[in-house]
Formats: sequence, structure tokens, C-alpha cells
Amino acid sequence: MKEKRNLLAGAGLIGAFVLWTVLIRWVNVQAVGQNGTKIGFADFNVWFHKLTGVHMTLYTITDWLGLVPIFICLCFGVLGLVQLIKRRSLLRVDPDILLLGIYYVLVIACYLIFEMIPVNYRPVLIEGRLEASYPSSTTLLVLSVMPTLWFQGNRRVSNVVLRKVVAGFAVAFSVFMVIGRLISGVHWATDIIGSILLSTGLFMLYRSVVLSRPGLSRP
Repeated sequence: MKEKRNLLAGAGLIGAFVLWTVLIRWVNVQAVGQNGTKIGFADFNVWFHKLTGVHMTLYTITDWLGLVPIFICLCFGVLGLVQLIKRRSLLRVDPDILLLGIYYVLVIACYLIFEMIPVNYRPVLIEGRLEASYPSSTTLLVLSVMPTLWFQGNRRVSNVVLRKVVAGFAVAFSVFMVIGRLISGVHWATDIIGSILLSTGLFMLYRSVVLSRPGLSRP
């Protein structure tokens, strides 16, 4: 039952992301962005951007902290590599780790697609350049990776206190990064919402696959 709920939730969130993306292209579109770029939900986005202002120091902090989920990805990659070397077969690597690698590749693919096909551009220039802004790549990375740290921590760490520490860190870091990115003023609010929908949907699908396969309930 749990895996079915995760599957339905994941599919629903991905569907909501697709619908949200379509709405951004059609609802209240105005040329209010940098260099006259068109932005969906323009009234709401402009209002929120004026409310928060631009805080480049916070942008820089959250930008550098974006290395944390990358480091976590590398740690899981090293875990898979160590298992591969020791067990001398890709098929003997823990299946949930193999699936995790596929999941990370899928997240990267989503990022690259929206870099090549921009939906929105940032409300501010970054080093004089106009950059794609939808969905927020940092938010997408954080909310795609940090839940996997919590999920794998629950599966692989036997110490209850340590599991709680890992879970607490994953939640606190995610909340800080999302709020920090939202109020830094380098994205439109709708960019952050899109990232939340996409990343949460992808994670729920990954979780449902792991929980649904026999032998994957624990490594």
C-alpha cells in the first residue's frame, strides 16, 4: 500500500508540474522581466519580487551550499563503486543504489532540458548575463537529493540517534535552501514552486520503485 501511495503521489506531482508549466506559459503573461522577457503569473511574481527584494549575499551563500547535495551524490556514487569493486559485478551492487544513480541522472536530464528550453528568465542579471530560471536548478537539486539522504539513512543506519540527526539535517538544510532561494530575489516565485513540484514528484517515484520491489525493503 505504501508503495502505491508513493507512486500515485509522485505521478500526481509530476502531472501538477506539467500543468503548472503550461499555466506559466499562458496565464497573465507580461513582458516585465529583464530586457523585456515575458513572465507568466506576472502580477503575482512582480509583487512577490518587490516584497522580498534582491539579496545577492544570500544568493551567494545558497549557491555555494548547492555543493552539499553534489557531495552527497558523490558519496553515494563512491558507495556504489566500492560495492562494484568488492563484488566484481554490477548486478551485485545494491539495487536501490543502482536505482539511485538512475534517479540522479534523470534529475540532471530535467535540468538540462529546461536549460535548453527556457520557460522563464531570472528577474536579475547574473554577472551581466540573462539566465534561465525555471525551474530553480538549486532548489531542484536540493529537494531531489536531500530526501534521498534521509531515505537511505533510514535504510542503512542502524543507530536511531544518528538516523534522527541525518533526517533533521536533511529537513533543516532543505528548508533553509528553499526559503533562502525564494527570498534572495534571483528567481521568480513560480520558479521555486515548479522545482518543488518536480523534485518531490521524482523522489516519490524513486521511493515507490524501491519499496515495491521484493528484496529492496532493506539493503
